[in-house]
Amino acid sequence: MSINALEEIFHPQAMAVVGASEDSATVGYDFVRHLLDFGYRGEIYPVNPNYRKVLGIKAYPSLRDIPGTVSYVICCIPASKVLDLLEDCSQKGVKAVHLFTARLSETGRRDAIKFENKILKQASKKGIRLIGPNCMGIYYPKEGLSFNYDFPKEPGSVGAAFQSGGAATDLIRLASLRGIRFSKVISYGNALDYNESDFLDYFSQDSETKIILSYVEGVKDGKRFFNALRHAASTKPVIIVKGGRGESGTRATASHTASLAGSIKVWETAFTQAGAILARNLDEMTDLAASFYFLPPITGLRVGISGGGGGKNVLSADECEEAGLDVIPLPLEIREEVRSKAPPIWDWIGNPADVSIMQGVNFGASDMLQMMATNQNFDLLIANITEDRPASKQEMTWRLKGEVEGYIKVKKENSKPLLVVVGEKSLGIEDYSNWRWKLIGELRAQLIAANIPVYPSVGRAARAIKKSIDYYVSRG
Repeated sequence: MSINALEEIFHPQAMAVVGASEDSATVGYDFVRHLLDFGYRGEIYPVNPNYRKVLGIKAYPSLRDIPGTVSYVICCIPASKVLDLLEDCSQKGVKAVHLFTARLSETGRRDAIKFENKILKQASKKGIRLIGPNCMGIYYPKEGLSFNYDFPKEPGSVGAAFQSGGAATDLIRLASLRGIRFSKVISYGNALDYNESDFLDYFSQDSETKIILSYVEGVKDGKRFFNALRHAASTKPVIIVKGGRGESGTRATASHTASLAGSIKVWETAFTQAGAILARNLDEMTDLAASFYFLPPITGLRVGISGGGGGKNVLSADECEEAGLDVIPLPLEIREEVRSKAPPIWDWIGNPADVSIMQGVNFGASDMLQMMATNQNFDLLIANITEDRPASKQEMTWRLKGEVEGYIKVKKENSKPLLVVVGEKSLGIEDYSNWRWKLIGELRAQLIAANIPVYPSVGRAARAIKKSIDYYVSRG
């Protein structure tokens, strides 16, 4: 597929929201609100015969009543009215219609499937491309397009094609908390016209996209999808979550996006052969995205760990090794360097470096990381934030801020990949105002601002890093 066909859709000169509304409980209100809130620079045309204005913008009784050409239409009206809308679209030069409209083939009803095919036939006849139906459409912050509230307005380099609008929303919110920003995200639902293969082809060529994420429940054309996936994965990291892996999940996909799922073993084999990276869920997808987004290519397994108390370090070493990383013994040259700077602990401290051992000496977790960063025996560094230290507010704040400043200094002064583990807790409502958790949140934000990826646990970090290493090694 030529990139130009979709490129036009991503840069609409004028947009109409058909079914626009002043009722804030409707999606017709939401889509107009998003265009305003995200700073879309083109013309916005609300369409609804029941309103003269929507959110302060002149509304039109029908698409035909709009002066001039409309590039892109967001359809929020019932399915029964879509065929008439397509007739109007052909008169206005519309290039694409996003069908938020649902209750079509995903219902499994024969009449709905038949009607959906009539929609496709008419759109094809009129030269109109469709996104959806049963989808949220496009999130493209650079162009001012969004399908939900409070998404980041800053663009990034991650592109995503998701069959599920809810999963796309969850992914954007999860990833944004980790500092990840997006080039474009497409929720495409039933994939009546444009489908997963089209979007993979597009993202493989898109200069704004460096990492590709995909959530699929089923595909329209298995052979084409495999070829598109293989081509995309040969150019950029492609991370995939497959929905509908088990029996109950397979049943759910049929009623969600009218997809046929198939054996997960077949899917996993296809993903692996194509060179894509399989994630089990959105949390793992976010971990993997953070690895590729923030870190340079890593091809070695030797990891240095610093920070955290004794038990945390033991578990950190276990989880890294279980993921396939190599927690090497502390090299002799580093021991000798520690000997000159902190004689009381030089023969005691190891890898992982336990901060409890460092008590009472002028030597900290970031000092050890600095030594590891300049030592050729390490390929990757992991820092543990020690938020569980038994200390007063004043001491805790002073120590943790100094710890984080040290990690940022290591990052600035060295090219060795560095990530930080900042534990996440299941907070009760009364905990959100607690100084300890506010401090941890501030430190997490400070690390992300310094382009240091953060992970909620060593295990999740290690598993994501190992998969990214496998990706880079496989590409020589």
